[in-house]
Amino acid sequence: MRKASRLFEIIQILRLARKPMTAAVMAETLEVTVRSIYRDIAALQAMRVPIEGGRGIGYIMRPGFDLPPLMFSIEEMEAIVLSLALLERTADEELKQAARRVNRKISGAVPAPLRQALDNKALYAWGSTAQPAAIDLAIVRRAIRDERKLTLAYRDELGRASERTIRPIALIYYSQTANIVAWCELRQAIRNFRSDRVEHCGASEDFFKGDGDRLRELWTSGWTEKAVSGSAQAFGG
Repeated sequence: MRKASRLFEIIQILRLARKPMTAAVMAETLEVTVRSIYRDIAALQAMRVPIEGGRGIGYIMRPGFDLPPLMFSIEEMEAIVLSLALLERTADEELKQAARRVNRKISGAVPAPLRQALDNKALYAWGSTAQPAAIDLAIVRRAIRDERKLTLAYRDELGRASERTIRPIALIYYSQTANIVAWCELRQAIRNFRSDRVEHCGASEDFFKGDGDRLRELWTSGWTEKAVSGSAQAFGG
C-alpha cells in the first residue's frame, strides 16, 4: 500500500473508531509494521490532522475533522464501476437510475486519473438481465427502511394464489428476479417471495418499528447451505 493511501486509511479508521485505536491494531488491519503506523501518525499530526494519544494508550481523532469527498484509490474506483454495472442487470428501475446519477457525480468530482476508471469501459458485468418486475421494488426498499408492513397478492410455484401481510426485512437480487425476505403473518415464519410472482404490492398502514434487526437476526441464524446457494426451494413463499 502506498503511503498516501495508508494515511487516508488511518484517518478513516480513526474517524470511525468508538474508542482509542492502538498502533498494533491499525498495523494488523493495514498489514504494515507498527513502526510504519507511528511514522504515519507523526506525519498526519505534522499536517495538522487532529489526532491525539500516544504509544501504548492508542490514538483518537477529535470530532469535526472531515476529509475532502471522493478520495478513492484506483481499485476502489474499479469496484464502484463493476458495482454500478451489476446494478444495470437488475429489474430495479429506481436503483438503476440512481446508479447512473452516482456515475455522473463521481465522474464530475474525482481527479482525471481516477475518472479514467469510469470512462475507459474496461470492466463489464456479463450475463442475462432480469425481466422488468411486476411490482415497483422501490416500494419494498422503502418499506424495509421504514419498517412498514406490506400487503401482497402472491402466486406460488404451483400457481396457487394467496393474500399475505408481510414484514419485509431484506431484498436479494438474482440475475432473473429478486427475492423479498419477510416475516409472513400468515405462515408465522420467515419466507421468501419471488418478485415476479407478486401480482400486487401495497404499503400497509401498520408498522413493525424496532423489530427489523431482530427479524434479520432470526433470518440469518436460520440460513442453510441450500438457502445461500439460491436453490429453487429458497424461492418458495
